[in-house]
This record gives sequence, C-alpha cells and structure tokens, in this order.
Amino acid sequence: MKYTFFIAKRYLLAKKEAGFITVISMISVLGVTVGVAALIVVLSVFNGFNGLVTDILVGFDPHVRIQIPAASDTAAASSIRTFLAGQQDVSAASPYVSGKGMMISKRTTKVIFIRGLETDALPSVSGVASSMVMGNAQFSPDAPEIVIGYSLADKLGIGIDDTLYIVTSAGVKDALTGMALPQLFALRVIGIYEARNKEYDGVYAFTSIATSGALFSTDRIHGFDVRLKTIDRSEDFVESVREQFGDTVIVQSWFDLHRDLYSVMQVERWSAFIILALIIAVASFNLLGSLTMTVIEKTRDIGILKAMGATQRDIMTIFRLEGILVGVVGSVLGLVLGTFICWLQVEFQLFALDSSVYIIPAIPIEIRAMDLILVPLSALFLCSLAAYLPSKRAAMLQPSEAVRWE
Repeated sequence: MKYTFFIAKRYLLAKKEAGFITVISMISVLGVTVGVAALIVVLSVFNGFNGLVTDILVGFDPHVRIQIPAASDTAAASSIRTFLAGQQDVSAASPYVSGKGMMISKRTTKVIFIRGLETDALPSVSGVASSMVMGNAQFSPDAPEIVIGYSLADKLGIGIDDTLYIVTSAGVKDALTGMALPQLFALRVIGIYEARNKEYDGVYAFTSIATSGALFSTDRIHGFDVRLKTIDRSEDFVESVREQFGDTVIVQSWFDLHRDLYSVMQVERWSAFIILALIIAVASFNLLGSLTMTVIEKTRDIGILKAMGATQRDIMTIFRLEGILVGVVGSVLGLVLGTFICWLQVEFQLFALDSSVYIIPAIPIEIRAMDLILVPLSALFLCSLAAYLPSKRAAMLQPSEAVRWE
C-alpha cells in the first residue's frame, strides 16, 4: 500500500484528538450518500414517467410521419410509397387522409380529428386495433364506418352500431358559397378504443382511407404514417427521407410530434438534477471545511513528512485522496441505497396511486445504467474539487514554518 493512501485513510478515520473534524467528515459522507440516493431515485421516477408517456403516445402515433403539402406534385405519394417499400428499417406504412369534422349526436356536438388509414395496415401503424374495449377496427370496403375513443363515446352517449353524423370543412365551404347545403355524412360506429390518454380518447376518430377521402372530398393522399422496426432509428430515418425528398415533404419523428411536451419533461428532469445536486454540493463544502481544519491540525505532521523527503505532490495527494475517499464511500453507499429504494418501489409499490384517478397503480420507476454511472461520478468530481484548495494549502507549507513552534 502506497504511504500516501495509508496516511490519507488514517487522517480520515483515526482522529482521536480531532473528533469534531471526524464528525464533519462523516456528515460529508452522509450528505454525499443522501444526495446520490435522492438523485438516482428522482431520475428513475422521471425516467419511468417519460417511458410511460412515450409508450402511450407512440402506441397511437407513428414512429415517423411524412406529410405531403397540398401544393406538391400528385406523383409525390407514389414516389414516397416506392421509397418506403425499399427501406429495410420500415416495419409497416400506411397512407392517410385526415382533417377536422363536427360530430353530431342526439346529446351534443363535438369537433374532432378524423384520420383515415388503410384497413390492413391499421394494426401495424397504430395502437387503435390493440386498444379496443368494444367492437373492432375492421372497416368494410364500401360501408362508412368509424372507430371513436371511450371518453368521446361517453360524452356523446353512443355505443356500437349507433350512427354518427359528421359535417366536414368541405361541406361547410360549399354552404358558405351558397352553392349547396352543408353535406351531412352518416357513419356507423363499429368500435370504441381506450388509449389511456384523454387527448386521444376525446378528439380522435379513425376510419378507412376511402371513407375519409369522401368526408373531405379529396382523392389526394395527405401523407404516410410509418412504423419502424426499432424506434431508436427514427431520427436517422427522418434524415434519410429529407435527403431523398428535400423540402417537398414535411417529415417528423415521434419526438417532433410532441416536442413541447418532451421539452418540458427534459427541463423538469434537469431542474430536479440541479436542485438535488445541491445536496452533494453542501456535503462538498463540509468536506472542504473538514479538510482545511485537518491541514491546520496536521501542520506539524506535514512539516515532518516534508523534512523526511515528501514532495509537494505527495502532500497534495494525501489530502486529495481524503476527498476522493469521502466521494467514493458516499457514492457507493448512495448508489446502493438509491437502487434499493427503486427496487422496493418496483416490487412492492410503496408509493401507490389512486387507480380511480390515475391510469397507473403506482409511481413508475425505470433505472438507467447511464444514471447509475453519471450520478456517482458527479459526486466524486465535486468531492475531488472540494479537496483541491486544502491540499494545495498543505503542499505549500514550508517544513521550517510547520515545525517552528513545536
């Protein structure tokens, strides 16, 4: 064992004549432990909520959405379809026609978003088919049928096989010009889905691409919903589409579709990290104070070590090792404590939620390896930084000054 490490360990643990300094050092270790554990738990909770939101949103939204502007060439849809067919990353793709319509029932009216997809591709590009609570999403080729969300069905007071009446912008424009009366479309409800997301359940309805084309009086494809084999390839695929088609299309990944939401979640995550990192920072200030008092207490020892041949580098190493030891012990204990708390939450759901109010039974937890690496390293860095000034002060002591009054 190198003598610098041996002395650093003795100074940290064997201070019979300087018990107060030892207490401050232990408080520093405790502070680092609590800070690291709190950071791991909070970041894991944020990861859990982020993963939950992503699962809900991506379950209904595609990994990549390609929009074809109205001014684009009519052959653009064929070019995109050919391009998608040749991409190995693509798991499924469907053209869509979408727009807003006013849904009318006996109880009330509601403006909704209507999205028409190919019936065969619907289960592959959207989670609607797998989220049905009543009926199904198998649209007949020639029948005007629709699938709506559970909360929308509840608000409108309708069920399976009921008829909904829809007025779209195409009919309204004709009425405003005085050319015709608003056209009323009758659609039969064949399915009701529940997305665990009121935004979807309350305003989104799905139908076949032929029916949506009739609703919006168009034979133009509005774009393509694309599902990839792995969501991690979304950004790369977006870039490949942009390189192929340039500004002739608008392409968005699942992150772009909900950028505002994810940006807020990212800001909250970093805010929590910075606030909780202050716990470790306070522990580092305690460490700086304890090491400074140790340097004062051990002035005679430092002088003797220098007189025996210890270099300034050796003296700095001794006191910096003290800071590193505090960081290592606190980080390891905090890592174990934080991981243990997360495991308890996953296994026993210590912090449960009211299932009648929330869509999940307990606070979600997702432990990421990168957090388990970065958080202890951050604590170790702060402790090493706190040890720099005391170690430099100790190294600058002159042997003659250090032992003059001894």
